[in-house]
Amino acid sequence: MSTTTTVHPKHPESIVPSSHEVLEVNNVSRGFDKTQGENLVLDGVNLTLKQGEIVGLLGRSGSGKSTLLRIIAGLIEPSGGEVKYMGEPLTGPAKGVAMVFQTFALFPWLTVLQNVEAGLEALGVGARERRERALKAIDLIGLDGFENAYPRELSGGMRQRVGFARALVVDPTLLLMDEPFSALDVLTAETLRTDLLDLWNDGKLPIKSVLIVTHNIEEAVFMCDRIMVLSSHPGRLTAEIKVPFAHPRNRLDPAFRQLVDEIYAKMTVRPTGETAKKGLSLGSALPQVSTNLMAGFIETLAAAPYHGRADMPDIARSLQLEIDDLFPVAEILQHLGFADVREGDIFLTPQARVFAEFGTQARKVMFADHLLKNVPLAARIRQVLNERPGNKAPRVRFEQELEDFLADETAEETLDAVINWGRYAEVFSYNDQTELFSLADVED
Repeated sequence: MSTTTTVHPKHPESIVPSSHEVLEVNNVSRGFDKTQGENLVLDGVNLTLKQGEIVGLLGRSGSGKSTLLRIIAGLIEPSGGEVKYMGEPLTGPAKGVAMVFQTFALFPWLTVLQNVEAGLEALGVGARERRERALKAIDLIGLDGFENAYPRELSGGMRQRVGFARALVVDPTLLLMDEPFSALDVLTAETLRTDLLDLWNDGKLPIKSVLIVTHNIEEAVFMCDRIMVLSSHPGRLTAEIKVPFAHPRNRLDPAFRQLVDEIYAKMTVRPTGETAKKGLSLGSALPQVSTNLMAGFIETLAAAPYHGRADMPDIARSLQLEIDDLFPVAEILQHLGFADVREGDIFLTPQARVFAEFGTQARKVMFADHLLKNVPLAARIRQVLNERPGNKAPRVRFEQELEDFLADETAEETLDAVINWGRYAEVFSYNDQTELFSLADVED
């Protein structure tokens, strides 16, 4: 059986067999050691990327999707498993792999042209060739006329175009993108997505494959040929979804909307068995969701047109929430007993309907009851304060306990989340300057 080959437009010697994978990720894991054992960020991830594909890594915060992208880029090593690029095991950054980051990461003291040339200079490309290739990349990405501008003179969308030009100028085979549109406003992001897809579909880009990390479900369906869905804590691939639509794609097409709904449903499947029965543990990572957002979400869902039940994509569009905003509030309301999420729909519990009708103080009392019953860390803080002379305890006492289970940064974020909820519920006080918890201003 014969295989066809594609010759790289800039480098004829670069041959990519079209029947072979550009990228293979085999049973990749990444973790860090804790006293309770290894805490995994990624666990047994497998994926392939073939020539001519745009593949999306879709997941919530904590799914390890950016960590996986950095492993694929050769920037960090996996704890286990192997990554192969063009059939060869990856050891460090590979030639032919370029990356576009979420933040623009430009050198502010360099012009657009100099920023785009920087990567070529690091590769030892001569000044004349460097200049020619940079100018072509700038023209391709739509920045012609801004060669001598500095980053401070550019809008966010134009700065990200510089990031794309800087990645494309090295003529990569594989382009990695880490949420490249998330720092942009909606209209700018849409324009840049469409322009990039037009260049890709017209065959004007040197790249052979694209792997994009995103937390935007519509973006994934709009851009990708396949979507890999990762679970959180640790990141595991839970679904592979083929997108059957040709480009250009219509977001309003009923089939497009249906696929978006199906992905929401896959990403909101509740755990079953013993895991579901146990609920949160002391070492569970918790997102920072404000009580104002929780209360506002409950009020919105309780009122017309939802009347206590909403389709997740519909309410996400209505409230202009990305999944990294929507899923955490839905998850915490679920843990607190104020909501239930099933098959892509969110339902208010009877208690939440009562909460929506209550005034401020009654809401605080109800929230305190749900917090202490359902969030073990909040209950532990309250218990320790009740048992200690003077009813005080230092923050570090709880941080150290959490760090047995969680990465240091995650432990800090989890404790900050519970501090905010506990303050609102008046189950304890916290002084940020002294870093002390107390019951001083709490009525029992």
